[in-house]
Amino acid sequence: MKLKVNVLDVKTGGPLIVVIPKKEAIKQDLHPLNRVKLKYKNKEVIVVVDIIENSVKPNHMIIYKEVADLLGVKKNNLVELIYEPAPSSVEYILEKLKGEKLNCEKINTIIKDLLSNRLSEVELTYFIAACYPDKLSNDEIYCLTKAIVENGKKLNLGKKMVLDKHCIGGIPGNRTTMVVVPIIASLGYTIPKTSSRAISSPSGTADTMEALAKVEFTADEITKIIKKTNSCIAWGGAMNLAAADDKLIRLRHPLSLDPEGMLVASIMAKKLAVGSTHVLIDVPIGLKAKIQNLKQGKSLKKKFLMIAKKFNIKMRVVFTNGINPIGYGVGPVLEAKDVLETLRGEGPKDLREKSIELATKLLELVGHRNPKESVEYVLNSGLAYKKMCEIINAQDGKITDPNKLKVGEYKKEFYAERTGKINSFNMKTIKTIARIAGAPVDKGAGILLNVIINQEVVRGDKIFTIYSESQDKLKQAIWTLKYMKKLVEVK
Repeated sequence: MKLKVNVLDVKTGGPLIVVIPKKEAIKQDLHPLNRVKLKYKNKEVIVVVDIIENSVKPNHMIIYKEVADLLGVKKNNLVELIYEPAPSSVEYILEKLKGEKLNCEKINTIIKDLLSNRLSEVELTYFIAACYPDKLSNDEIYCLTKAIVENGKKLNLGKKMVLDKHCIGGIPGNRTTMVVVPIIASLGYTIPKTSSRAISSPSGTADTMEALAKVEFTADEITKIIKKTNSCIAWGGAMNLAAADDKLIRLRHPLSLDPEGMLVASIMAKKLAVGSTHVLIDVPIGLKAKIQNLKQGKSLKKKFLMIAKKFNIKMRVVFTNGINPIGYGVGPVLEAKDVLETLRGEGPKDLREKSIELATKLLELVGHRNPKESVEYVLNSGLAYKKMCEIINAQDGKITDPNKLKVGEYKKEFYAERTGKINSFNMKTIKTIARIAGAPVDKGAGILLNVIINQEVVRGDKIFTIYSESQDKLKQAIWTLKYMKKLVEVK
């Protein structure tokens, strides 16, 4: 069958799609999510079928911009459609759903088909579900890690020793990475940090860094930045490092699914993609964190160390307090302010102390002499802050003074309704309200915590402030807060 094309100037960002009129689909016995091969001159591409009732001229179909670019077609070009059977990776996903173990070849095929957009989002979601909650064997975790790395780009820094630090996330604030990286880099070590954007949190490391500097670079550009400063704090997605992982993360997001084995493979693939040789993993533990108890933490640690050993990476996994937020700010600008102030010796005590602890442990891993003294020296002397300024400048940023960061112009302050002690923070409420206020898309949105755990307060003391760049979003955040558990508990 040959149909003329209408090009929709939109990119799906996912599977390649063709929209066929129902009348034409019936003729060819095509159904939604079937696959067809589109052929134009000497080019061809496999796409997923969607069906439309009408609104398309007879003998026409709609293709999205990605498909048009791949085929090199324009409006009204005649393109041939040929039925394409499902790829073998669909059969392998079905095997996994039945509880069977997949070998490296089968997992590699799934990842290749994912990257070539041959799998629909439904099929990939089934793959994620088949791995949930803990249904990947150690061998499968290794195979998945290997497949993600081998089917993505890698940085070649030409260094014998490349350090890295990663937190599995789930805690508001907690921008220790942005303090640890300049500390380690100022001591002469190479520590490239390719971070993720927020999925369900008010800000990822990349979002917070973006309040200070550019974070999207090509692999060649980031290599130059690392050679110049010993480090970087950039968004890995822009470089296509471990690209398959970014697609899997996007599909895990709606239900916040984090299969343990997939989480390990995701993090380890990113470390391998930048050539890391020494890695520190921070696992916060708390009832509202990703890992809720020590038993879960030990299980995760065992998997990390197993994969690290297979890839000849020296690793240390540390358990940290995941009960409370770290720092005062929640949201890109507010968190960036905490980071710069900490590097200048003025920041939140808990962020400073945790950063010192993690940087020390990472230096211990590489056998650095007097690690804690070295960490405190570069912090107290301003060398770590100076290094952060170098990184910001190398990444085309201009803001290095925390006082020049602008929070949202609309705000609502909240005060203690009783005299007592700050007993707890509700992590879910903090994350939800900060996002409704606009974070991380609106850099100046978020929540500023004016108190810390166990602090004594008097009725009427300010305890937190919501910031937004939009009056409507601020109103929505205030309204939603009324129906959620208290953000701060005073007892």
